[in-house]
Amino acid sequence: MLDYVVQITRDATRISPADHERLRAVGFDDKGILQITLIASWFNYINRVADALGVGRNEGHGDVEVYEAGSAF
Repeated sequence: MLDYVVQITRDATRISPADHERLRAVGFDDKGILQITLIASWFNYINRVADALGVGRNEGHGDVEVYEAGSAF
């Protein structure tokens, strides 16, 4: 499962039916595969949004101004 999640993170376009078959071979059904895919994709999405907005960066590092929650852009 972790290899599958890493592949989603690195390049989801390279996921193939063979990847799904490997998950089935270790006991995941279609619902489980969907859940793994959705959760990994959601975390990837949220992390990219946070990175783009500078969330979690220490002030003074990098060239992105960090905004605090509730502040206006």
